[in-house]
Amino acid sequence: MTPGSNIPLSAARVTVDVAAPVRLDVSGLLLTADGKVRSDDDFIFYNQPAGQGVTYRSGGGTAPDAITVDTAAVPPGIEKIVVTASPDAAGQTFQGIEPTATIRNADDGSVLATFTPPQLGSETALVIVEVYLRGGAWKARAVGQGYANGLAGIATDFGVTVEEPAPVAPPAQPATPQRSQAATPPPPPAPAAAPTMPAAPPAPPAAPPAPAPGTGKINLDKGRVSLQKNQTVSLVKGGRPVLSQVKMGLGWEPAYRGKDIDLDASVIAYGPQRNHIDSCYFGKLSIVNGAIKHSGDNLTGEGGGDDEVIVVDLGRLPQEVSGLVFTVNSFSGQKFTEVAKAYCRLLDAATGEELVRFDLTSAEPQTGVMMAKLIRQYSGEWEMTAMGDFVKSRTVRGMVKPAAQAL
Repeated sequence: MTPGSNIPLSAARVTVDVAAPVRLDVSGLLLTADGKVRSDDDFIFYNQPAGQGVTYRSGGGTAPDAITVDTAAVPPGIEKIVVTASPDAAGQTFQGIEPTATIRNADDGSVLATFTPPQLGSETALVIVEVYLRGGAWKARAVGQGYANGLAGIATDFGVTVEEPAPVAPPAQPATPQRSQAATPPPPPAPAAAPTMPAAPPAPPAAPPAPAPGTGKINLDKGRVSLQKNQTVSLVKGGRPVLSQVKMGLGWEPAYRGKDIDLDASVIAYGPQRNHIDSCYFGKLSIVNGAIKHSGDNLTGEGGGDDEVIVVDLGRLPQEVSGLVFTVNSFSGQKFTEVAKAYCRLLDAATGEELVRFDLTSAEPQTGVMMAKLIRQYSGEWEMTAMGDFVKSRTVRGMVKPAAQAL
């Protein structure tokens, strides 16, 4: 195919895979007649891999990522699905690494068409192809439209909410390298027109926990919060603490063409004097009378979505537990520089709603990382702080002391 050309689709289910010499982030957006998404649920990507009639499939670092469109399942009002891609590495352009999109029959894998956008240069994101409805029939068009401002430009063009990061208070300890935003959507900062989150104060200590400041604290009133390193969110919505069950999901993938990596997610519980109470991990799936439970071990990180999940019933935690630190260790010994798309997120266990997300896309050559901490306040509410602090440890046992010091 050449830019602007189109073909009728002979299959009701088609898959678009996008390959390049480097690893790519591939996504799909469901658009209405006005060229906009209906909501952020119409943005299908690595951490939101399924929508109405559209799904994302990870290539796991050894095969291309792909978007599959089931035209029979696309909801009324959606007239176009655009497939986008950007290099996984922060700041990398498409110059010299032109991607190729292959449109296949999703049922038998046969190739319907291929398209390689020509003469790319400073583009850091592309709309490569689109699957669209015209005159009651579905077609595919080669696009190749580039954006120099990454997936943020694409997202805002199509109406996806892009949060502008808040200024982060200086950390009390030496900072680790700042995180890159290229690896996992939602993408980097939005234009100035986007609402600005208030700045977060430094995380309160756990011994004893300090009361939350009266102003300037981020809460859940405006929906999901995307945290920056050292930023804190109060788990309060509508003035009331969130005291239901929450899930901490942690995910990762092997780096491009990397080997399987066995990462282990754990949570370490502490008392008000930073005393170690217990650790929940793949070898001990339930602690503090079942108030904290682990989903079990994932040995490869393969597949989209959460690789390991830890369920925390905040309402059942005994009063002696005042701090929780969520950690990830490379049991197989590979460094985090060999890991892609590492993130943690907090969800409402009852509704599945994502409350808080922290994407860790810039790593250090270590084998352990403290992803986030939850600290109980005097008022009874809990606050979550994004950490992203690296430690040399392949097991949770080696994380107990540094995690206590970080509370």
